[in-house]
Amino acid sequence: MAEWQTLSRRIDSVAPSATLTVDSKAKAMKAQGVDVISFGAGEPDFPTPDFIARAASQACLDPRNHRYTPTAGLPELRQAIADKTRRDSGYAVEPEQVVVTNGGKQAVYETFQILLDPGDQVIIPAPYWTSYPEVVTLAGGEPVPVFSGSDKGYLPSLDALEAARTERTKAIIINTPSNPTGVVWDDDLVRAIGRWAIEHHIWVVSDEIYEHLTYDGAHTPYPGALLPELRDQLIVLNGVAKTYAMTGWRVGWMVAPAPVAQAAGKLQGHMTSNVADVSQRAALTAIQAPLDEVRAMGRAFGLRRQAIMAALSQVPGVHCPEPKGAFYAFPDVTGLLNRPVGPRGTISRTSSDLAAAVLEEIHVAAVPGEAFGAPGHLRFSYALSDADLAEGMRRFQVWVGV
Repeated sequence: MAEWQTLSRRIDSVAPSATLTVDSKAKAMKAQGVDVISFGAGEPDFPTPDFIARAASQACLDPRNHRYTPTAGLPELRQAIADKTRRDSGYAVEPEQVVVTNGGKQAVYETFQILLDPGDQVIIPAPYWTSYPEVVTLAGGEPVPVFSGSDKGYLPSLDALEAARTERTKAIIINTPSNPTGVVWDDDLVRAIGRWAIEHHIWVVSDEIYEHLTYDGAHTPYPGALLPELRDQLIVLNGVAKTYAMTGWRVGWMVAPAPVAQAAGKLQGHMTSNVADVSQRAALTAIQAPLDEVRAMGRAFGLRRQAIMAALSQVPGVHCPEPKGAFYAFPDVTGLLNRPVGPRGTISRTSSDLAAAVLEEIHVAAVPGEAFGAPGHLRFSYALSDADLAEGMRRFQVWVGV
């Protein structure tokens, strides 16, 4: 590019998505014939359930679905999301509070475009999903990470959150079950954070995309049900991607106070307008159906969780709190750094170095903790086949010298 062909400082300040970068590199290596086992992307390996795909196929043949829908979504889908919120989350919302978005990421992006002015701060408990700080930055805000390590079970403390609060704090993000750690926060912690947010007039942004993926009796804590008085300053983000194995269909949503939902619709009208009509029809079918297939997928993920935890527990220098939700293991790998590892005696100074070495030497893809505000960790997604999981862990164990 010529010297005058500069890009905006805004886009230069944003890092690429680390998870997508790792996934893309793994796929490129596979395309070259390399036998890569990828623990990178958070994407269920199951196909979308047949009954959902059939509904979409039928919708394709109906000319009514070949047109624009209202920007905020099909009225019947918004009603179904409101009904689903009552069914699953335990409290009532109106369809006018729902905005259907092009995947969960758009709901996250729009939330901070709506809430933030330049200089506003957002407290982000870390480890965090890699895109949270970037969407805050794109909105002119300032991300304020608050780290809790494996020794604390990756759970934030109210004291640490209060220490991070300033007069410019506008919002806090809650993500439970968590990406990348798989941790499920307990009801008391969520209530305490909610009361603190009410006291200090802080918006609570609750990302509930993994709500139906919990194990060992753990359950998703819904702030809107636990603390009804919080609802006027609560924005809930969700979607069909993880629950129904529908990552490619690109249907997410926001549930928010009516003025926020109206603002999101206004913004979306200038960005993408509506989500694809056929995808909305598929999501409508998914949301209204019983959760039988969701539970079946959850049982499979639960077995894989046990398998990956058993494998990681045998690796010296690796410590991994047991995940109670989502489909990620997030081990602390500092014990593998700054010493020779593997047949080549590779010395990794950082978890980014370690992830690069594992991909190059044994063709196993994992995402380094730096992407999640947690250097010294790796994220392994166990949303892959049983055979690939077993082979990938076998390679990792052999490489470390188990």
